[in-house]
Amino acid sequence: MPRGVVRDVGGSRQSRGMSRIGTIFSPYPHPPEELREAARVAEGEGVPELWLWEDCFRSSAWAAATAALAVTDHLRVGVGIAPFPLRNVAASAMEVATIERMFPGRLLPGFGHGVQDWMRQIGAKAASPLTLMQEQLPALRGLLAGGTVSAEGRYVRLREVTLDWPPVVAPRVYAAAEGPKTLHLAGAVADGVILDSRHTVAEIAEAVSTVRAGWAEAGREGSPDVVAYVLTAFGPGASERVAAVLKDLPDAADRALAGSVGEVAEGIARFQAAGVDDVVLLPTDDVDLHTFLAGVGQVAVALPAAGGVS
Repeated sequence: MPRGVVRDVGGSRQSRGMSRIGTIFSPYPHPPEELREAARVAEGEGVPELWLWEDCFRSSAWAAATAALAVTDHLRVGVGIAPFPLRNVAASAMEVATIERMFPGRLLPGFGHGVQDWMRQIGAKAASPLTLMQEQLPALRGLLAGGTVSAEGRYVRLREVTLDWPPVVAPRVYAAAEGPKTLHLAGAVADGVILDSRHTVAEIAEAVSTVRAGWAEAGREGSPDVVAYVLTAFGPGASERVAAVLKDLPDAADRALAGSVGEVAEGIARFQAAGVDDVVLLPTDDVDLHTFLAGVGQVAVALPAAGGVS
């Protein structure tokens, strides 16, 4: 596309209205050297998407995503999320663009405020995380769309920056959001939103409504892509395992999925009805990951519209 043109990528690449599922490779019970094998197993089991995230001071999101993509052929890999304050927005754009060009259509990049204590620990805490997001996301999306971007903001300062190797088709850029202000802003400036686990279906529906309001008030066409992590357990004792993780919260059954493959597949419909486009199944830390991936693959078969690989 011509340089200097910034387009809205909210409707790019994946078909709107197609329900999707995925799962997570968590950096907490699993060290980086286990990721490549997990990605191979996930693809072999028919899992459509594998998500990971970048927490201080564990694994690099972009190195990990590249490794997972390199050992698979169809698997989509999501980063949910990488913290904005860790990198200059131009560096983030280069990371995403490089991976997208090597593995077109398979990267789902997401960004967020970062845990504030960690950002303070490394000297990168923003005084106004909302302002940081408001400045970073449009600049990042503009660079990925092949535009020449200039900005003189509080946190983002760019002078006619253009990527030499922008993506052929810009991927959606996701933002992690929790509170109503961040959810509304994510709808205005991101292509999609990532909702963390531990929320009830009603809470998710309210969050989706807030994101959509931000999108509409910004005058954007189409609709945001909503990703939600949902704590999940399969097999005997599944309900007890998720309840143990959510013991500090009421209504654990409304915040998680548990039971047989069929029961989990049926439960996904509750989250889809709340407006979630992509239900990402989060395993409990004590589960055997390969067994869990097999279960997610079976759920993908049970949901023929879940965006599984052929």
